[in-house]
Formats: sequence, C-alpha cells, structure tokens
Amino acid sequence: MSQCIFITGTDTEVGKTLVSRALIMALVKRNYRVSGFKPIAAGCEKTEQGMINEDATALQQVSNVDLTYTEINPFALVLPTSPHIAAKRESITIDFDVLDKNLEQHQRKSDIVVVEGAGGWKVPISDNEFLSTWVNKQKLPVIVVIGIRLGCLNHAMLTIESIKNEGLEVLGWVANTVDPSFEFYEENIQFLEHHISAPKLAEIPYLTKQDMMNVGQYIDLGMLKLRD
Repeated sequence: MSQCIFITGTDTEVGKTLVSRALIMALVKRNYRVSGFKPIAAGCEKTEQGMINEDATALQQVSNVDLTYTEINPFALVLPTSPHIAAKRESITIDFDVLDKNLEQHQRKSDIVVVEGAGGWKVPISDNEFLSTWVNKQKLPVIVVIGIRLGCLNHAMLTIESIKNEGLEVLGWVANTVDPSFEFYEENIQFLEHHISAPKLAEIPYLTKQDMMNVGQYIDLGMLKLRD
C-alpha cells in the first residue's frame, strides 16, 4: 500500500497548494509515482468539463499518475467559503465513504499520495463534522504549512497541538513567507525551530509566479520520513 501524506495549514491562504506542489515535484524527481489529492475544494468555476478548482488543477499538473479530475477533487464546491457553508448552500453532502474510495484509487496507482486539505486543520465540512475527522479516520501523517506573518506562532502552536491531541503524527513543517515585508522573520523561525519537535522540511521565500515553477527545490526530502 502506498504512503499518504496530509498537508494542512495554520490558516487559509498560507500556501498549502504551493507546498503540495513542491513536495510532489521533489518526489517525482526522485522517481516516485506521486499523485495529488484535493478531497474538497471550495471556490470552483463552471467549465465545459465540469466544476474545476485551480488548486486541484495545480496538483494534477505536477503529478505523474494518470487520474481524472473527479478522482483528484471529488467534492468541487462553487462558493469560495467554508466547505460546510458551501456544501449546505449547494445541497451537497460531503461523504467520508466517497473520500475513502477516492483515496484507495490513488493508492492503487501511486507510491505516494499527497493529500491537500481545505482551509486550516479544523475546517468544518458540515454542521457536525470536520475534515480532520476523516484524516484521523485514515490515520494520515501530517505536514503543517506555516504562513510566516504576524500571528503565525500562535496559529502554529495551536494547530500542532490539535493534531497531536488527535493522536496523529506530525511528519514535519514548512515555513512559507506570505508577507514579504514581515519584519521579524528570523526570530519567528527560531521560535518555531525551538518549539516544534518535528523537522523543518523547507523555508520558502516569497515567490513570483515564475519562481513557483521551481518550488520543488526548496523541499528537503532528507528530513522527511518516507516508508521503504
């Protein structure tokens, strides 16, 4: 059975897709068969091919496993808001059984499946369920993307504490610069290095769109625990 890695963030818009792409690119370069899986995407566009989300498409573009868009993103929601709100407005029930079956499909074709979450760790998918409930059900190890900006230390500590309290493994963390003018970058990185026992897998600077094409170079796979 292939290895699965779940990518979460300390908030929305902190670079989960960027880091997921970077990880997939680095693993593909090592000759692994790697697929990207975006179980839930809110903020999709209606196209002739159906509902499409740019984050899910970004994962599909760098994966080297042949999967349909629906297999990569089974729940494509129109509204760019919390999944539980979008799903309710669009009369969609986010079913864990569907996520299970899609994940199994990825695992049959891949050596490693990179699963990108939606929003932060405790993002709700209904009035009573969180996406983290499914991650816990599947016992997926987690990489935390920390958007380096004011307030990130609190968000990082609470996110990692919550993941550990649910009995899941934190494989590592990535510092992603989302505020290029942030004044105390080094001090924040030092604090995170001191307080997070999991390895730092990357520090990603603020990138232009052109620079993002080579984002895989920032991931230190030597620090990532992969199954043989």
